[in-house]
Amino acid sequence: MIPQIKKILFATDLSKNSVYAFFYATHMARRDEAKIVIMHAVEPIAPMLVNFEDFRHQVAKDRWEETTIKFKERIQNISVKADARTGVSSADLISNILIRLGNPVEEILKVADEENCDVIVLGSHGKGFLEKTFLGSVSSAVLLQTRKPVFLIPLPSEDTSLDLI
Repeated sequence: MIPQIKKILFATDLSKNSVYAFFYATHMARRDEAKIVIMHAVEPIAPMLVNFEDFRHQVAKDRWEETTIKFKERIQNISVKADARTGVSSADLISNILIRLGNPVEEILKVADEENCDVIVLGSHGKGFLEKTFLGSVSSAVLLQTRKPVFLIPLPSEDTSLDLI
C-alpha cells in the first residue's frame, strides 16, 4: 500500500521553466489534498574567493537580500503562471516558502526531513554527460541520498514555445 501524501517539497532553482515542475507539484497536491513546501537553496560564497572578511560578509548579506527578493518575486510569478494555465489558485496549497543558504542537495534533504515531507518534486534540466560528470546534478544527488520518493520532472528546453515566466 502506498502511504498517503500529505506534504510535498517543491525545490526550485528559479530557472525560467521551474513552473513546469510546479504544475506537477500542484496537481499532486490537489489530487491528494496535500500541502506544498516551496524551497530554494543559495550556495554560499566560498571564503577563498574573497580576500577581506568584512567585504565577504557584506557581499554575502547583499547577495542574500537580493536573492530573497528575487526568490519571492519568482515564486509569485510561478504561482501566477500556473494559476493562469490551470484556472485554479495554488495559494491555498502552499504551506511554507523557505530560502536556505547552503549546498542545495544538503538543504533539500534537510528541509524534506524538517518539514516532514512525504515526497520531493524537482525539475531536472537533463544536462549532457559531460556537464553532469563535471558539474554534478542536484536532482541525481537528491535521488541517490534520500529515502523519500522523488519525482524528477524533465524541464522543457530553453527554446520551448511555452511562455512560463
